[in-house]
Amino acid sequence: MRVVVVGSGGREHALAWGLAKSAHVTVTPGNAGMAAHGLTCTTAPATELDADLVIIGPEQPLVEGLAEELRAQGKAVLGPNTDGAQLEGSKAFMKDFLAAAGVPTAAYGTFTEGAPALAFLQTMAPPYVIKTDGLAAGKGVLVTESLDEARSDVHHKLSGDAFGAAGATIIIEEGLIGEECSLMVLCDGTSVRALATSQDFKRVGDGGTGPNTGGMGAYSPMPHVATDVVDDMMDRVLAPTLAELRQRGIDYRGVLYAGVMLTANGPKLLEYNVRFGDPETEVLIPLYGDQVADLLFATATGRLGSVDVTPSGAAVTVVLASHGYPESSRRGDVITGLAATGQLAEPVAGVTVFHAGTTLDGEGRFVTNGGRVLAVTAHADTLVAARERAYEAVGQIDFPGRVFRHDIAELATKGLA
Repeated sequence: MRVVVVGSGGREHALAWGLAKSAHVTVTPGNAGMAAHGLTCTTAPATELDADLVIIGPEQPLVEGLAEELRAQGKAVLGPNTDGAQLEGSKAFMKDFLAAAGVPTAAYGTFTEGAPALAFLQTMAPPYVIKTDGLAAGKGVLVTESLDEARSDVHHKLSGDAFGAAGATIIIEEGLIGEECSLMVLCDGTSVRALATSQDFKRVGDGGTGPNTGGMGAYSPMPHVATDVVDDMMDRVLAPTLAELRQRGIDYRGVLYAGVMLTANGPKLLEYNVRFGDPETEVLIPLYGDQVADLLFATATGRLGSVDVTPSGAAVTVVLASHGYPESSRRGDVITGLAATGQLAEPVAGVTVFHAGTTLDGEGRFVTNGGRVLAVTAHADTLVAARERAYEAVGQIDFPGRVFRHDIAELATKGLA
């Protein structure tokens, strides 16, 4: 099978790595770390490449209609058309969609002007949640206990200072209390399949402190989220969503990533993404071994019900970010501890280093080239072992000003040793 993966980050590296176990994979555009890892990278657009399956990694090309263009060429595509991509492209659309579908979610208001937004904010209790309507690379959400900080964020978003046009409309939401769970579901138009649960660590600092980021690490599965809880999420969140998609005539083929808050009153949806999450993908793909290509091809071609896959073991990812992240990112810092392949110079069993923001300098050394630089991922039989291996590997890699969290999967592994 010939598979094309669209994208250049850690998510796409993980997807290509998993697919390559049983398929011929090309990544466009890819990055230096993927190429060093033996994956084929090209600057040619996906529309010019031969493929039995195209997997679109980032949200932007989905919102812009790449899936339609590829399907018009007769290609099988994992990723929704623009009608389905609206669930991520506009949070205001998503919230109205959820209301129509009867999906439990936070109370909210949508605003384009400061005065009514601030008046609505005044009626809310902390924590205050303010989101950009448009795409903001995972950084358009503020969650704060401070009313003054929330007011300031409303001003900066609506003025365009913070996120430009993406913040011209904002959503102010009720702050939900509970534990967050990432549930990614494969949809083939008629059938659905939940992948293993995972949890993302969004804030930059240990203990969930500091600003939101694109994700500082993840683990899978969540050992304390039982099968009946997953079934409840599928029944109360995913089932009505899929029913509403069908009612609107939307043939959704791809990943529907549900960010769910497990509250005392049951699961409530925080948001949908219309593609694989990052860094959750880095912990999910290793669990499915050489089944990834068959699973994703079946999803894209409407045959998901014919494929039986079972995740194996557990995985932990620790993200290494560049100096100044997430407010800024410094480029060009030399990364030590990696071999010419982009993997660990001193291998650790079960560890793969997925490249998100690296390039090669004039001397052939890997250097930082973005905010999130590397996703150090360990796969093992148990979550405890995976966490130990991931941090052992992190200890081998260094670059000036590196930023990472020390507590990925820490609470989840307590009592499991």
